[in-house]
Formats: sequence, structure tokens, C-alpha cells
Amino acid sequence: MSDYIYILESHLSPDQNQVLHEVMAAAGQANFNLFLTGGAMRDMLAGLRIRDLDFVVEGAALKLAKTVAEHSGATIVSEDETRKSAELEFPSGATAQIAMSRQEKYPRGGGKPQVSPATIQEDLRGRDFTCNAIALSLNKTSRGLLLDPLNGLADIERRELRAVSAYGFYDDPSRLLRLVRLGVRLGFATEERTAMQVANAREAEVEKAIPPHLLGAELKLIGMEDSAAGIVEALAQAGLLALFSPALAENNANRAGLAKFDKIVHMLPDDTEVRAARLGPFLFALTEKLSPREKQALAKHLEFSKADTNQWLQLELRSKKLASALRAPRIRKPSQVYQLVSTAAPDQVMFLLYASPLKPVQDRLRAYFQKYLPAVEEITPEEWATLPEAKPSRQQKAREEFIANRLDRRPPRKPVAEPVPPPPPPPEPFMARRAR
Repeated sequence: MSDYIYILESHLSPDQNQVLHEVMAAAGQANFNLFLTGGAMRDMLAGLRIRDLDFVVEGAALKLAKTVAEHSGATIVSEDETRKSAELEFPSGATAQIAMSRQEKYPRGGGKPQVSPATIQEDLRGRDFTCNAIALSLNKTSRGLLLDPLNGLADIERRELRAVSAYGFYDDPSRLLRLVRLGVRLGFATEERTAMQVANAREAEVEKAIPPHLLGAELKLIGMEDSAAGIVEALAQAGLLALFSPALAENNANRAGLAKFDKIVHMLPDDTEVRAARLGPFLFALTEKLSPREKQALAKHLEFSKADTNQWLQLELRSKKLASALRAPRIRKPSQVYQLVSTAAPDQVMFLLYASPLKPVQDRLRAYFQKYLPAVEEITPEEWATLPEAKPSRQQKAREEFIANRLDRRPPRKPVAEPVPPPPPPPEPFMARRAR
């Protein structure tokens, strides 16, 4: 086994490893050349946790995605017919993208690219930054071979972001936003020549050509980051925040609220469902200082879908029922709090942690994340195995009862130790007795 394959598998969760092998098997049967690329390779080589798997195939990528979905039960969340790519979510919660190896040519800055099939080497040479232009072969005859035509591995080791092309920011101005986001997330500096290219592109005002839907997509990605406050601050310092909304750039981005939001998201589990649910609470915190009219203008300008807009603007209303339940006097036991919060919508939980002024709501939510959830996660497989066998319809009920007993049991009382009598005083020295 290649060292890189070993490193990859050690960085993946069990669910992601299952996805890796399912996609490899499907590509092998279809006789397609398959590669792992993009953010997955960058994060692996930087020693970071891999969030999503990015596959590139020299062949019919959408056909492969449908085959994988049929055999694994995955859902195709979205498709891009232009770039021949598909986003998949698997029953385990793991996510992956399967895309065609391609070349993109831009007739004008910020315009729609002309996409054509290409080899993996051509695909890598047409990417945004060198750290994203690395691939790992997953083919039987070359499995584990690292493809790094632009020396991106060295840039990762130097912790630098270097543009692939001198014209990259003119072709796709949204890379200006991506450069800021990746710089904050990875803690990488911008390479000197790339910084000069950014300055030239900004002087030409290429950022004004970023399409609204790409601005909206970038803002959603910022909301899923662990350091959203830092990214928004970096965008403001770069003079790019006004692209999303002039009102935000006028010192209305609610930096203190975003810092609070970042602390809250670190309390929650880092999984696909919870990360996707950050959009509404993030936008609520970001735009808390804006008027209702300014919020509607932002949603319209960024071409948010109705679902995305409701996830944000209706969040406070949707969270009222959960707030009422959490403050109810009948909720006394830890198991009741655990059951209530574990089945609640993650965006509502985040919103209440951020915005609720009610002490019972805050206390119970924090107790869930700081005490009850860790206690359940500490239950060992051997302890789960002690559950009596039950019908499938009763298994979930049995697990809930087991958790309730674990959370509600009282710790054993420590025996009260009897008071220890004080030691007798030391004997009086002989010479002192004679003096008396």
C-alpha cells in the first residue's frame, strides 16, 4: 500500500472510508480513471480533518454518480450540468463530489466558462490555487501515485496560498473571496506574487463582475466555517464585504455577534447535518443590525432560494416552540432535556444559544452539550451489548430507556467519615517538669 493511501485512510472516518471504497469499486467496474483531488487532498496533506471527499473522473462523471447513488443509497443533492459534477450525501451523513476532469475557458471575466473534457493533468493546471491542484490516483495500476504538477505540496508546507495562473482572478473574480476564506481557515499567507496579482485585479475592479449567485454561494460557505467572524473581518479589511451588501460594510456586520456565534458552533458536534444547519443562525448574527428591508434586499441581491431565505428570516419564529418546551417546569430530569434537545432542529438549538435571554433555556442547553451528551458518548460498546434483545420496533425504545437510566441515576453517596479525635499533646520536656 502506498504511503499516501495509508495517510488518506487514517485521516478518514469509518463512514468516509466506506464511501471511498464504494466510489472506487464503481469506477473500477466502469473502467474510469478516478482521482481524489481538491480540498480533500489539501486538508489531508496539511494534517487537517477531511470534511468532504472530492473525486474527479476521466469519463462520464454524472453516470458514475448515479451508479454510486443506486448501489449505496446515497442522495444526489445537486448536479451541475455545465461542469458535469454532482454532490452526493450518503446514508451515514458523509458527503462527496464526483466531477468530470475538465478544462474551463472564460471568454470574459466573471462570465460563464466554456467547459470541455480534459486529462487530470490539464484539470489540475486549470485550478485556482496550487494547494487545490494536487490529486491522488485511485486506479488499480497506479493507486497511491501523487500528482502535483504545480508543486502545491511545497506551498502547503510553507503555508502559502499561490495562484495557479496570473489571469486566474480576471477569469473568475470570485477567487478573490475564496483566497480570503481559505487564508483565514488554513492560517496560510498569500504568496508574494499572488498578492501582486490580487492588487492588479482589484485595481481593475474585477470584483464587480462576480455574479450574484456566486456571492450567495460564497456567503453560505462562510457560514459553514469554524471562524466565520474572522473571515467576515478579513473581507471587511479587504474592502470586499460591500459586495454582499452595502449596509454590511457600514460597520453593521455585527462583529461581536459573529464572535459569539463562533463560540457556540464549537459546542455542537461537527457533522454534516449540523454544519449545513449553520446558515440561518449565521445570517441572523451577521445581519442582526440591519433593518427588515435591508435583510430582504440582501436575500434578493444574492439570489437566495425561498428555502434559504426562510431558514434565515423565519428562524426566530420557528424556535419559539423549542424555547417554550425548554423553560417548562415539567422538564426536570436530565433525560428529559437530552430527549428534547437531541431531537430538535440544530439551527433552532444554535439560535436559542445565541439569542435566548431566558436563563432556564440557556442552562439546559449548555448542560446538554457539556454534561449529558458527553455522558451518552462515553457509553461503551460493551455496555450497549448488555441491552436485552428486542424486536426492531422496540430497539430504539430500549436505547432511550437505557440512556434515561444512565442520565437520571444519582451518583453513589460517599460515606460520611467519623471525626478523627485530635492527637494527644506531646509529653512535657523533663527539664520543664523539674523547673516546676
